[in-house]
Parts: sequence; C-alpha cells; structure tokens
Amino acid sequence: MAPLIYRRYGGSLQVDIPSFDVLVEAIRIPETQWIATACPLEGLSCDPRLLTLMDADGNGRIRVAEVRAAVDWAARQLKDRRGADAASDVLELDALSEEARPLRGAAERILRTLKATDVGRISLAQVRESEKALRESGQNGDGIIAPAHLPEHLRPLAQELMASFSALTNRAGQAGVDSTLVKRFREERAALLAHREKQGAAFVWGDVSLETAKRVRDVAPLLDAYFVQCRLVAAQPEAAASLRLRAERVEGALGDVAALGKAAGDLPVAPPDASGVLEWSRLLRGPAYEALEAFRTDVATPMTGDSQRLSDSTWRALAAKADGVLAWQAQLEASPVRKLMDTLPSVSDADLDALDAASAADLALKPTLDAINELERLVLYQRWLLLFTNNFISMPSLYMPKRSALVERGTLILGGRKYTLSVLVTNRAAHSALTSLGTTCILYVQVAPKDGAPGYEVAVPVTSGRSTELAVGKRGVFYDVAGVESDAIVTQVVRQPVSLWEAMTMPFTRIGAFITKKVEGLASAGEKTFDTTLEQGYTNATNAPPVATPPAGAAPAAAAAPAGGGLAGIVAAGGLAAAALGSSFAFIMTQVKSLTLVDLISAATLIAIVVMAPAGLLGWLKLRRRNLALLLEGSGWALNDRLMLTPELSSLVTRRPKLPANARVDRMDMVRSALARQQEHDEAEGPSGWMKLAVTLAVIFVLLWQVRIPLLTWFCHAGWLSQDTCLAVLPSQPEPAPAAVAPAAAPAKAP
Repeated sequence: MAPLIYRRYGGSLQVDIPSFDVLVEAIRIPETQWIATACPLEGLSCDPRLLTLMDADGNGRIRVAEVRAAVDWAARQLKDRRGADAASDVLELDALSEEARPLRGAAERILRTLKATDVGRISLAQVRESEKALRESGQNGDGIIAPAHLPEHLRPLAQELMASFSALTNRAGQAGVDSTLVKRFREERAALLAHREKQGAAFVWGDVSLETAKRVRDVAPLLDAYFVQCRLVAAQPEAAASLRLRAERVEGALGDVAALGKAAGDLPVAPPDASGVLEWSRLLRGPAYEALEAFRTDVATPMTGDSQRLSDSTWRALAAKADGVLAWQAQLEASPVRKLMDTLPSVSDADLDALDAASAADLALKPTLDAINELERLVLYQRWLLLFTNNFISMPSLYMPKRSALVERGTLILGGRKYTLSVLVTNRAAHSALTSLGTTCILYVQVAPKDGAPGYEVAVPVTSGRSTELAVGKRGVFYDVAGVESDAIVTQVVRQPVSLWEAMTMPFTRIGAFITKKVEGLASAGEKTFDTTLEQGYTNATNAPPVATPPAGAAPAAAAAPAGGGLAGIVAAGGLAAAALGSSFAFIMTQVKSLTLVDLISAATLIAIVVMAPAGLLGWLKLRRRNLALLLEGSGWALNDRLMLTPELSSLVTRRPKLPANARVDRMDMVRSALARQQEHDEAEGPSGWMKLAVTLAVIFVLLWQVRIPLLTWFCHAGWLSQDTCLAVLPSQPEPAPAAVAPAAAPAKAP
C-alpha cells in the first residue's frame, strides 16, 4: 500500500483521499489529524438516507467511530472498489465479496421481480423501487399486517383487535396486527370469559346488584363515620358531648349561610348510639339527610327487611357484598376486550389462526427485507462515502473553485456580488454568538423558496467589497445546490472589515457617523428649543395684562428691563450663537492663515497616518486571522483545524463577475440625455442661472477675502504688483516709537 500523502489547502494540512483504497488506510490516522470529528445530520447536500444509516446510535450526529465503522463495513462487502472511486449509484454484482453473498441473493431476487434485462448490476433506484413495492403490498418483514392487506373476512376482526389494544405500526407507517397481538387477545378473551362465569356469585342482588353497590359506595363514608362514632361513645360515653357543636361556634355562624352549612356538616348523621344501631327516625336534618333517607327507602329496607334501624354488623355485611360487586365490575372494565364481550364467543379460532399465519408469513420476509435494506446501504456507501469522507476527514472542496463541499447550501446574489459559500443555520442566536467572536463578516440570510416549501436560514461569509453596503432587510436571490431559485433577505449582519482599505478608513467612517449623529441631535434639540421658546413667547404675549395709561402730567416711569422671554429673548440668543460661531470660525481661519499650503498638506497627511496606520495594522491582523471554523462550528460541527480564509480563498468566496468578453461599455449617460430632452418641454423651477452665478461669486469672494493678505503678500514678493499698489492694498505696519532722548548734562560751573 502506498504511503498516505498530506497536502496543503490554504495553509491547512489535510490527508489526500483520492480513492476508496486510500480511504481504508486514511481512517486509521489519529483523530487529531481529521479536519472534523463530528457533524450534524442536517445541512449536508447529500442523500439523507445515507446520513441516517451512518448515524448508528441515532443521536442526530455522525462521529469518528461511526465513519470508521461505515468504511470498514463497505470495504468488507466490496472486493472491487472501482464503483466507489467513481461514486456510482449502480452496483456491479461481481464486485461483491463472499461476505456479501446475502446481498447478492437479495439483488438477484429484486432483478427477477422487476424483470430487469441486465441482471449483472443493480441501481439504487431499482432497490428502492422493489422495497417500495413490498411496502405497498403489505410485506414489511416485521410481522405487522395492516387490515387493508388481509382477506376481506378477517378485516373486521383485525380492526376490533386494533381498537382493543395499543396501536402497532409497521415499517411502512401503517397500523396493523401481529401474532403477539393475536396471542394477547386469546389470553384476554379466555380471562374475560372465565370472569363472566363468576358474575352470578358476585351479583348477590341480581340485576340491580351493580346499581345497589354504587348506592352503598356513595353513603359508605357517612355510615362508616357514624358507626365509628358509636364505638367511641360506647368506649367513652362523655365523648358524646364533644360530637356536638359548641355554642360560640353556632353564635359566630349566625347570619352566614355557608358557615352554618359547614357547621351542620361537621355533626354526626344521627346521635351516636353506644349499642351500634342507627335509628332511621333519629337522622339529623344535616346536609346528608336526603341522601341517607333515599338510601333507607331504596336500598337498606329492601335488602335488610328492616325499615326502622340499621345495625353495625348488618351495615358491614351490606358493604362487603357491595365491595364484591364493585370489584367484579372493576376487573371487567380493566379488560381490554370488554367492548367485545358480547361477540367474544362468536370469534372463531380459525380466524385467529389465519391472522397468526399472515403475521408469520410477513415475518418470514424479514431476512429478505433486511438484506434489501443492507443492499441499499451498500449502494449508498458506494455512491457517497468517499465524497463524504473528503468533507469530513479532509475538506479540499472548500478550497477548490470547481468543487462544491457537502456543507454548502447554495449561492447568494446580493448587491452586485456573488457569495458562493453558505451553510445552514438552525439557531441564529447561538450561531451569531459564536461567529461574533471571530474576525469574519457574516451575513444571516432568510431563504424563502418560491414553491411554498418551508424556508430556512443560511450564514454567508463576506470576504470582499465593503461591509457598510450590507444592511438588515437588503434583498437578493439565492440558488441552492440544485439550482432552484429562491428569494433571500438579510436578517442580521456580524460586521467586520472585509478589506484592508475598509479597515483603514473605518475610523473616519465612525467619526463621520458620530459627528452626523451629534449634529442631527443638536439640530433636533435646537428645533425643539426654538419651538418651545416661540410658543412660550406667544403665550406670554397673549396673556399679558393691558398696560395702564399713566395720568396726565405724571413723570414718565423708568423703562422696564426687557423680559428674558419672547421674541427679544430669541433674537438675543440667536445673536449670541452667531457671535460664538463667528468667533470660532475667525479663530480657525486665523490659525489657517498662519500655515502654508505645504503645512496644510503635511498636517492632513500626518493626521491620516496617525489614524490610519494603527487601524490598518489591526485590520491586517484581523484579515489574516479570518477562518471558516467558527462558521461551521456554529452549525454543529466539531473541527480540529481553523480552516484559514486565505486571500486566494477570499477571492473565491465573494466575487464580482466581469462583463462578458465581447461586451462593450457605452460611456454616455442615457439618463442625462433623457432628462435634457425632457427639460425642454418642462418649465424650469428653482433658482435662475443668474442667481446661481451670484451665489457662486459671493462664495468665491468670501473665500478669497479670508486669504487676501497671504495672497497679496505673495503677489508683492513675486513682483506681480507694483510697490505703490502693495503699499496701498497691504495693511501698513506701525512704525516703531522713537527712543526717548536723554537730557543733556548741565555744564559745570567754573570755579
């Protein structure tokens, strides 16, 4: 056997598995060298039956041990593995090994049943067609027969059995009966018929036994309590006083009907008698009086022959007989075939034997159907197992532009770009919580098929363009791996820089967004303040009292100080704001005047370098650490490798296709020419051309006026202006003040 070869795909070292023979050796490498160690069943673009068969423990995940078991089993069944290398869904019978003899027999049986012309090979479609035909004919190999597949005269009996016991479902999903159910019916029928034999002994009161027993059960708590109270009084006579209501309780319940009823219910049904006899005439008219009186009339008197009294022993004998009746009835109702009690004798053993035979005949097909199932497993393994392991042990398809990985769900067309990689997301909250820890920009897109099929959500990595162009609600088109078109809408964006230039300019974008937000907030607050002040001023003006006319000859009062509100306040506030803005603008322009053009360019460049260099470095580090592992792990994969997103792979994942090779671009803007033709027939609106020219000249004049001194100075130094003109237009410099002349010293006097 040739040694295994490891290749690098985008910086990831992966074992090369070109053939099934190599795969048999590759599964022996340590699990730490596998790209994946577990994956979910959903989200893979392959036959779902394959994944179900590989999931041996049925936990919804495929693990390393299950992959190894599948490869080992397929290798034992195939002596010629060229079909597995070609990923063919047609199995050559001569490729089967000696161990696969039962599978060969099942395949030959299927081919004979289907009357196939080529008996040397069998396809997956033929295997499934035969299995479907067997299922539809009621032959499932599990011994469970649906009534529809039984003879006409046995169907009612089968339906009665199914109604009497818990439903059994065969492999085809149909409810039916089997030999175990028939055996249980025989046992329950025999037990029920034997139970019916005991009815005469239990029903001591004849046809009214059940009704009488229920009446006894209803009053049993009342009479049992009464005779216990009689025993208490017999043992301790003074206890009779404690069984009465206290006066304070009666007084407290007066006026409260509910409290009085509850107090009366706590009393004995009759005064307790130490001899253990209930005198019916001494019944107290409590809440149970009517029920006990009816029981005396309808049950006690007819059954005991005494209408005046009921002794403790007589009551216990009556209750015991009632318990026997009720116990018989409870056992009857517990029988699952009680509803068939009237027809049980008419059920023939021959019909039951026929049901047993049908079940046994179906069960005899179990080896054949099991072989058909295993044959389907082998054909599926031949078709998909090599491809699956190349997406589990290794993942070269993720890095090859001409291949599609099984994890890929389709292609997204959005915003003029083509996103070729997408994975299924079943829980967006958990998935985004994991991908947000990485450095890759991720789109979450809801896919809505046009045929009304259930929608699903996919995660799409963005590796080129600008992430700022992507927003929630943006729509596109999604093509699944089968080429079916569906609508797509962005539901969430995990935003990260997708290029070095975006990473470098992102600080300026954030600064611009911050300034815009603050300016909009200030403008909104200013509008609200202006509206509030204006409303307050209007209210004050309308509600102000009239000014009293001063008397004639009176000296004019001193002018009152202007109020802080009203229009004057608004004007004053506006003047202050304008002054503040003007002073700020003047300060800025003063500083700018002191700088040359070279200084301005140098300062702007330095600021850009200071801001963009760290951002660019961090962005480069983020782009270098991008990987696809978090994308897959969020969907339930367990990975050993990070699956780095190299620049080459990034250009494959997100692309902007070029124009066709023979296409020509017309540079003329068709909209502009169409608008020009349309405006010839429309009346011009907005400012006139003279007004636009005047505004433009005014702006230019203001800008030049701010820099007039540096410009004129430069013109004078360059000799473009005469000396007289320069002296006239440039501000005169103040001449320095003459130095003070010290007074001359006085001449010395002659001695």
